[in-house]
Amino acid sequence: MKQGFSPRALRVSEQVQRELAQMLTFEVKDPRVKGVTITQVEVTGDLSHALVRYVHHDGFAGQAEADAGFKSVNGFLRHGIAERLSIFKAPALRFEYDKTFEEGTRLSALIDIARLDDQRVVKPD
Repeated sequence: MKQGFSPRALRVSEQVQRELAQMLTFEVKDPRVKGVTITQVEVTGDLSHALVRYVHHDGFAGQAEADAGFKSVNGFLRHGIAERLSIFKAPALRFEYDKTFEEGTRLSALIDIARLDDQRVVKPD
């Protein structure tokens, strides 16, 4: 999903992220989404769709449970966004697990392993 470059779309993305974080923390009762942090929201230029990226405190292992929880509370969250942002039609929310943190950790570990291998192969005289 390509984010709109309009200033309004960027503002709405930031507002949606803040409001979702508030609702998940204080209003949503579903325990499947309690260990979730919203990392990024991308709203389309026409404000009709929003891609919400998140991480789970249990890591990738908590993704399936969180996806089921988001499916359950999607309507509640969309209604809350519409009320809080005072917009007639809230964007349709699509939730996606954000793999960048796990990928970053994996790549960092691979770099560390490569450095150790280099140190073992090339010993200074």
